[in-house]
Amino acid sequence: MERQLATILAEAAAAAPGIQTRPDFDEFKARISGPNGALTAAMRGMAAMPKEKRPELGKLLNQTKGEVEKLLGATLHRVEQNETAARLGPPIDPTLPSPDDLAGSLHPLTQVREEVVGVFRKLGFTVAEGPEIESEWYCFDALNTPENHPARDMQDTLFMPAGTRCADAPRHGDEAYLLRSHTSTVQIRTMLRQEPPIRIVAPGRCFRRDTVDATHSANFHQIEGLWVDKQVTLRDLKSVLDFFVREVFGTSAETRLRPSFFPFTEPSFEMDLRSPNLGRLSNRWLEIMGCGLVDPKVFENVGYAPEQWTGLAFGVGLERIAMLLHGIDDIRHFYANDLRFLRQFAS
Repeated sequence: MERQLATILAEAAAAAPGIQTRPDFDEFKARISGPNGALTAAMRGMAAMPKEKRPELGKLLNQTKGEVEKLLGATLHRVEQNETAARLGPPIDPTLPSPDDLAGSLHPLTQVREEVVGVFRKLGFTVAEGPEIESEWYCFDALNTPENHPARDMQDTLFMPAGTRCADAPRHGDEAYLLRSHTSTVQIRTMLRQEPPIRIVAPGRCFRRDTVDATHSANFHQIEGLWVDKQVTLRDLKSVLDFFVREVFGTSAETRLRPSFFPFTEPSFEMDLRSPNLGRLSNRWLEIMGCGLVDPKVFENVGYAPEQWTGLAFGVGLERIAMLLHGIDDIRHFYANDLRFLRQFAS
């Protein structure tokens, strides 16, 4: 019996490397452990062994059976790998370039954002960012927005469920939290974090409870700017915005400021743009952004001395710029994920 079991194991080990296909494996397995296999026959022969030898032979038989099962498992795994490799074809070199022309490109809004940021970098502005979930203090109170202002209503602002917290610890007790409705919150965070002089632009995503149509979206993008220093004037504001407009829309573009009202600037203006390079909108005055000089109350809220520091601020929608530059008449195109639309802006 001992010699028989050793022979079975040796012959199986010698034959296993030559097994390459599933039919060969099935035949190989049947010869060893099938109903008429060699190992099965040895197990049946245990009945004819003397009783005193059965415990020792049974232990040896179980060891041999375990070795055979391990050998069969390894052989089957190798056969399955061969089958998978045959279906996949020759090995793939991941370092080779793709044969398909599937190169990606930046989204048109990303392209416009990078262009606008590049313009302000030329004027010494740096990029600042902040969280999209904000406290009511950062979004409204610090910006001198009255408690009864329509922007604070549930109809205009997306408030978060009770218990929501923003990235920073609350500054002013039990506050409400919301999805920011403008990136002016980044201006507040920057002024709280550092002393003047400051010159930043804050691009980012904003949210409002707008009904989606050709010119409105509940999700949109802004870029806001802030310049705080000594003796910043309206002349500086006009110069900065004129430079921005002519860099983006061409040297023949014109601007004008119209008096307006924003809680966080005083005086405040709406800026209009006119350019001969805007297709069917050429040579028409178009409202493009809000701007003004920073209200002294905002400086007091962040611990700046209004008698020492002055500043300018402005904000413009990136979708608005992109739509004017490319003659797009529906803001929803930016979010429809239609490759026919997006591929037009691939570079």
